[in-house]
Amino acid sequence: MPNAIQAGSTAATAERTAAWPPRPAPPRMLSVVIPARDEEGCIASTVEHLDAELTFQGVPHEIVVVDDGSTDATWSLLEQLAARIAVLVPVRNPGPHGFGRAIQRGLAAFSGDAVVIMMADQSDDPSDVVRYWRLLGEGWDCVFGSRFIKGSAVVDYPRVKLFLNRLANWFVRVLFQIRLNDTTNAFKAYRREVIEGCMPILSPHFNITVELPLKAIVRGFTWTVIPISWRNRRTGIAKLRIREMGTRYFFIVAYVWLERYFSCGDYRRLNPPTHPSSDVGPR
Repeated sequence: MPNAIQAGSTAATAERTAAWPPRPAPPRMLSVVIPARDEEGCIASTVEHLDAELTFQGVPHEIVVVDDGSTDATWSLLEQLAARIAVLVPVRNPGPHGFGRAIQRGLAAFSGDAVVIMMADQSDDPSDVVRYWRLLGEGWDCVFGSRFIKGSAVVDYPRVKLFLNRLANWFVRVLFQIRLNDTTNAFKAYRREVIEGCMPILSPHFNITVELPLKAIVRGFTWTVIPISWRNRRTGIAKLRIREMGTRYFFIVAYVWLERYFSCGDYRRLNPPTHPSSDVGPR
């Protein structure tokens, strides 16, 4: 973790101890939910590297991989892996299929008191999962990674997708008046009560990547942002179809924005935040 992040975390912890109510109890176990569709080229490596890193760092964990209707050997590989990796929980999504539906299936199956959503294609760094875990342990409700702040690292991002990504995230940032500049990234961490507090989840596809963090923010959960690493997949085919997603992203962003202004606080958490931060709800 960069020194600046460490210093900020230490200062926040000291301030909380002096002036705020006791922080929430640290999570006891982390679940990692990984949606997978036709990922035979990388799923074994993804699970093995993640398990090795979390085990080495002493993070109690389970890995829930949801096979979302794969037509290749993804499921059989998961069954083989489960025979030797005790923390692996293979789950099948019988349908209907979709990235968001697979994540919802995983969120219904995880047993930890905190969860990280991670991609199957090795684009996300397992060491960042450890950093998420430690910040959740400090009392944050959510930890959001950004690929586009100081200290982050991005390798081989396709130029057209990068342009559209920055445009979409700028729009969300301005609309909600938040400092998070990578809302569309799926790789984020939540306490269990956040997931429960974001119900019902509506998104069947990649728009779930914006629904969860925006609902968490609007509904009053605490959050922080850290720089993360990302690299483009080296095997398989990307599942996101840009032309299909524009209206779906817009729908869910508009839905949460309307909730923010017209729900009269019906969905906001009842207990006040216990973390001293400006990152509590929209500003």
